[in-house]
Amino acid sequence: MVAQRLSSSSSSRPSVLPTPNSAAAYSSSNRVPFNFNFLPHPIHPIRLCIGSTNHRRLSVSRLTASALPSIDSDDSAGASGKKPLLEVKDLKAVIAETGQEILKGVNLVVNEGEVHAIMGKNGSGKSTFSKVLVGHPHYEVTGGSVIFKGENLLDMEPEDRSLAGLFMSFQSPVEIPGVSNSDFLNMAYNARRRKLGLPELGPIEFYAYLFPKLELVNMKSDFLNRNVNEGFSGGERKRNEILQLAVLEADLSVLDEIDSGLDVDALQDVAKAVNGLLTPKKSVLMVTHYRRLLEFIKPAFVHIMVSQS
Repeated sequence: MVAQRLSSSSSSRPSVLPTPNSAAAYSSSNRVPFNFNFLPHPIHPIRLCIGSTNHRRLSVSRLTASALPSIDSDDSAGASGKKPLLEVKDLKAVIAETGQEILKGVNLVVNEGEVHAIMGKNGSGKSTFSKVLVGHPHYEVTGGSVIFKGENLLDMEPEDRSLAGLFMSFQSPVEIPGVSNSDFLNMAYNARRRKLGLPELGPIEFYAYLFPKLELVNMKSDFLNRNVNEGFSGGERKRNEILQLAVLEADLSVLDEIDSGLDVDALQDVAKAVNGLLTPKKSVLMVTHYRRLLEFIKPAFVHIMVSQS
């Protein structure tokens, strides 16, 4: 795991809370090895400031603060030569009903094959950011741009974003009475195949494709006959979300507090499945409150989102 060095746009040094061996965590080089032992909860010097425009710049893991120069996507690919998958520049958003500003200039680049984690306190904007990416109707984008796989994500309807390869696992997956898991997954997968110009799979072909995915998330086949999330425990709902991710083979998976409410065994199952889905082309953006998730799904970059008035 690597972390980029903090930098400041003014002569004064950034305000950084002390951590054990902070000198070892940051050196004069642009990237240094990151030790998970230096990641306390809930505060860490790696922070994303969401708030007023009058503050010092924090440049961390290709993610900058509000109303400040964003890091070039060309630079973000850097020596690794990786292709940018998601490019967020100066993203601003408000609550649609009240007009309250939540995101005040977010910049982030996620390259192909990378795992990023966003941490922070309640109300800092973590979940809002993820919901804005997938087009949640409760939020309205007022500025900035989001490019996904070279296309303007903000011009797409939510269903088109999903078909393009963006997946979001919600904190509290909803029930869909009257719709079985097998029918839901079959319809969703064939919609994705149509988008990719591929022929649809019939029931027999789809089940042959589906059963290895069930094994990956440690789910029994009788889950397929149950209605989507109806009567499911918290752990079953989270596994079902990851099953959907496995079936759809999304290019970017946004996991919003996927660890919430899970015991250690369930968390290990979910993490094992997510790790099994990672490829050099597919990326993950995790939102979490807790360090323990980072012990099972190890990110390349950690960002801490801090709300400022």
